[in-house]
Amino acid sequence: MDFAIEEINKNPLLLQNMSLGFDIYNVLHTEWRTLEPPFLWLFLSDKVVPNYNCRRESKSVAALTGPSRITSANTGTLLQLYKIPQLTFGSFDPILSDHDKFTSLYQMAPKETSVVLGMVSLMLHFRWTWVGLFISEDHRGFQMLSDLREEMDKHRICVAFVEMIPVSTVSFFPKTWSKHHQVIKSSANVIILYGDSDFLEVLMNTLREILMTGKVWILNSQWDVIRSHIHLILDSFHGQLIFSHHHGDISGFRNFIQSANPSKYPDDFYLVSLFLVFLNCSFSESQCGTYKKCPHNASLTWLPGNRFETAMSEESYNIYNAVYAVAHTLHEMLLHQIQMQTVGNGKWMVFSPSQLHPFMKSIQFNNPAGDQVTLDEKRKLEAEYDILNFWNFPEGLRHKVKVGKFSPYGLHGQQLSLHEDLIEWNSRTLENPHSVCSKSCGPGFRNSPQQGKAPCCFDCIPCPDNEISNGTDMDQCVKCADHQYANRDKNHCLQKSVTFLGYEDPLGLALACIAVIFSVLTAAVLVVFMKHRDTPIVKANNRALTYILLISLTFCFLCPLLFIGRPSMATCILQQITFGIVFTVVTSTVMAKTLTVILAFNVTSPGKRMRWLLVSRTPNYLIPICTLIQLTACGIWLGTSPPFIDTDTNSEHGHIIIMCNKGSVVAFYCILGYLIFLAFGSFTVAFLARNLPDTFNEAKFLTFSMLVFCSVWVTFLPVYHSTKGRVMVAVEVFSILASSAGILGFIFGPKCYIILLRPERNTLYGFRNKTHSMYNEGCES
Repeated sequence: MDFAIEEINKNPLLLQNMSLGFDIYNVLHTEWRTLEPPFLWLFLSDKVVPNYNCRRESKSVAALTGPSRITSANTGTLLQLYKIPQLTFGSFDPILSDHDKFTSLYQMAPKETSVVLGMVSLMLHFRWTWVGLFISEDHRGFQMLSDLREEMDKHRICVAFVEMIPVSTVSFFPKTWSKHHQVIKSSANVIILYGDSDFLEVLMNTLREILMTGKVWILNSQWDVIRSHIHLILDSFHGQLIFSHHHGDISGFRNFIQSANPSKYPDDFYLVSLFLVFLNCSFSESQCGTYKKCPHNASLTWLPGNRFETAMSEESYNIYNAVYAVAHTLHEMLLHQIQMQTVGNGKWMVFSPSQLHPFMKSIQFNNPAGDQVTLDEKRKLEAEYDILNFWNFPEGLRHKVKVGKFSPYGLHGQQLSLHEDLIEWNSRTLENPHSVCSKSCGPGFRNSPQQGKAPCCFDCIPCPDNEISNGTDMDQCVKCADHQYANRDKNHCLQKSVTFLGYEDPLGLALACIAVIFSVLTAAVLVVFMKHRDTPIVKANNRALTYILLISLTFCFLCPLLFIGRPSMATCILQQITFGIVFTVVTSTVMAKTLTVILAFNVTSPGKRMRWLLVSRTPNYLIPICTLIQLTACGIWLGTSPPFIDTDTNSEHGHIIIMCNKGSVVAFYCILGYLIFLAFGSFTVAFLARNLPDTFNEAKFLTFSMLVFCSVWVTFLPVYHSTKGRVMVAVEVFSILASSAGILGFIFGPKCYIILLRPERNTLYGFRNKTHSMYNEGCES
């Protein structure tokens, strides 16, 4: 105030021929004595009845009150009766903005709505998601809590605890502080303290009783550590971050502090007290006996920063602007009155303080620091904040360092600027402190909320198969596209490689080799039978049917080659059609051979007249009839839902399998069921003929071959459905080979044994000898 008034009085462009002065009244913190100083100022006594003013010629034009809201509110109820302008220099308070209740009150402090954004931006910068709150239990505190919760929820920052502390100092007594003590020991390493400077001072002096390390304290305002006579506990508050209103530098203020002493301002009893308390000396002769005499150039700037802070505080800056606001208002009013020619004959103009209100409401100017000042709350700008770091290590240092700035007018993402290398943390480590309920889930994991706890408390669950998360703290894993697959760490999708059951695959190569070997073997059997076509064993079993069966089996063994290799539309269609038709020929031929055996033995039996059935080769007609039925079914299949090329992206990890889709599954199972029906019919007929004479009789061999065939394809069904991808194709190929090999082995194996290794049994003489010996054995028995 001294500095501002002295600047104004020296300014020739402001209030010419007029000087400003001031009176100071100390307001006690007790509410019942708050109005005592205003009464003394207005009525020269604290016992005068209100509405009567003894100081009719008073030169006071305005009152500056603060920093307490209660002081300003109680004083305002009195001052508004006389319409005296009241300027408050404490923190901005929404209650004091009620112009119906406080008609003469103006707040100098900027609005604090952006402090919430600044604090949340700070949390996001350091990734603090687990934060505790100590807030004053008043209307400002409740509003702050509501705004802070809303903004924190937007950015998924959780509140670890909330302690609403009554403004009354009674709440800081040890009997009620034990609960707060336990709360501070929580896992939250970041704690926000919100309140006015007086509240913060009392709270911080109470917190000093607890030794706390590793905590980061975030304050919405500076608290006066100089006024505290108690040294802080080592490291308890070292590293705290303070949001202080940003303001321009006031040139000349430090020089003013340096030159200010009681000899220059003898009437300033506060200045005398400062020299007595801090320098332990006096400029007054009457006090030399108690204190030593101060040097002529003694200055408060001799004191270290932890004893006397020369920087202008927020409240001091508000006072500075308040004085200038009064001066500019007076200047505007005087100019207005001069223009209205209200000055009379050089006599000093006398006016009422209430006349300042119209000018004060519309006043707007730039102070010497270049900052805009206005008393109209609608035109007030949002506050910008300097972020100060409180250094108190070693203990007693008490140094505040500007480490950053928050401006609500910055671009999104650029509102907060920090110099992290300047920040000293309470943990006394170079690493930034952490404050999280649960450690972050890295790539490849997702968050799983813990039941009954805050959203920031979660467990890390690995992503399911073929899903990834490539960030931290992901709520959901993202499924890879069909043509991609998740890597081992499940943090990146890789391109799948195209594959199929090919000849390069060991399984495909093995099946192809088996198919070729068995087809060659079948062809060799056919050659053997053709070479020995006139022998009894070949002639006895219908050479034509035998040749048809061997040729069909050769194609059966070659059929799997259509399943191996890169599928095409042609191979997809030929696979199932060839398989169905060739195996129909095989099973119908086996049935025809079985019927031929039965007819042959029945015709040669006495009393039978069925020789025409055998001579007319009726059983042979089964082959074209059964094949025609199968051809019809295949035609319907191709006409309705033919096989086509398809891809399987799920069966094998990291691969896209190109395979043939059967189109109509019902049609496939109808064809397969028809084959099993023919095989089962052949098995039944052959089983009925099993007791016929076994020389050159292949009924038993046909029975076993059909039993193997049915067993293979009945087993095929559940196995086929339990496999996927290339294995599914391999199962079908194996079933084709196994069933074909069963027919070849059981029907033609014994015959080849006789033809090649026991040729003596392949004659009618051998047959008669064996029959005669069997007859003799029967007679003897």
